[in-house]
Amino acid sequence: MYYGWVIVASTFVVMMTTYGVQYTFGVMMPAIQAETGWNRELLAGAFSIYAFAYGMLSILTGRLTDRFGPRPVIISGGLLLIIGYVMLSRATTVWQLYIALSGICACGMSAAFVPCSATVIRWFVRFRGRAIGLTMMGASAGNIITPILAAYMISTLGWRATYAWMGVVGGGLIIAAALFVRRDPAELGLHPDGVDTSSQPALAGAATAASAVEDSWTLAEAQRTGAFWLLTAMFFLSWLVVFLPMVHLTPYAIDSGTDPLRASVILAGVGIGGVLGRPLLGMVSDHVSRLPALAFVFLTQTAVFAALPFFQHWLALTLLAAIFGFAYGGGTTLFAAVVGDFYGPAAVGAIVGFVFAIAGSSAAFGPWFAGYVIERTDSYDIAFWFSAIANALAFLLVGFLRRPTRSAATVAA
Repeated sequence: MYYGWVIVASTFVVMMTTYGVQYTFGVMMPAIQAETGWNRELLAGAFSIYAFAYGMLSILTGRLTDRFGPRPVIISGGLLLIIGYVMLSRATTVWQLYIALSGICACGMSAAFVPCSATVIRWFVRFRGRAIGLTMMGASAGNIITPILAAYMISTLGWRATYAWMGVVGGGLIIAAALFVRRDPAELGLHPDGVDTSSQPALAGAATAASAVEDSWTLAEAQRTGAFWLLTAMFFLSWLVVFLPMVHLTPYAIDSGTDPLRASVILAGVGIGGVLGRPLLGMVSDHVSRLPALAFVFLTQTAVFAALPFFQHWLALTLLAAIFGFAYGGGTTLFAAVVGDFYGPAAVGAIVGFVFAIAGSSAAFGPWFAGYVIERTDSYDIAFWFSAIANALAFLLVGFLRRPTRSAATVAA
């Protein structure tokens, strides 16, 4: 078996654990609020700073991945997540909450998406969309399991013990998975996709065709292309509101009369949709094209956010969450695949890290904005409509996106 699939399995575990624990925040929030009296805007603000911080820190983890390889970066992230979530479980003041979640946990979380996606990009060319989709499916799998598990644990152990156990066990899984991760195929004497043209001449044509587009760019060169900034703008708009369902759909359902355990199932809907969307859209984009798939993602998210104000029943919200998860999950897969296709593997950690830092950090403002609006209007509608408009703008920008060329970059320079 090609070792690249071991890389996919290992990064799947990392994504499942990190994002699974992260997505429990919407389930934890009512319990935290009930015990501490901290209002929803304050709690959403802590999560917003957390999202902003780990997004911006991706610039650093991307460069560290290019320089030292993914293994030490991911292991360091696992250790920080253990420390951060244990501290969070013992927080009794607001400043302790912000240091644990928005500081230490954010540092640990920054060592997940960028190192994992950059590594898989290096191991695959022809099957890049499929491989990245399977890796990213880990985040959706975590989203299915952990919210329901967290709701059950909160009802029996309380939110503090739940966060402590999830931090310790989750961090341990991340560290164990990282031990199997290697920087690239050359480290083991292999070729991308497992193709060895010397022993398999019949595959030489496919390997040559795949490598022909792998002209590697540095971060500085990529920044001189219009495609780089269009990608950044598209995902900035989409990810600006991407955490609203994760943070606010469960409280939205509870405020509408749903009991907390059933409301936690809504977040599992996001995960179920993502489990299907990440690998499926990745495989489709390998055989057809990335850009139509990307347009489908943004259009679908627009439709979901526009529909949310009209539904309160937990079954309808779960269905909409699943559709959102399908699109959002596919979007994260396509993001990494497009960056790899456009700019090659050499500096992919730095490039993915930079775009993710600018675009991903925008996710910090969505939950805070929603919390601010909900506290003052006692309604979620404005936040949902704002989210629909942001994704509609991202959809329109896809029509202007083209693969960069060296000549265009030279002219820009």
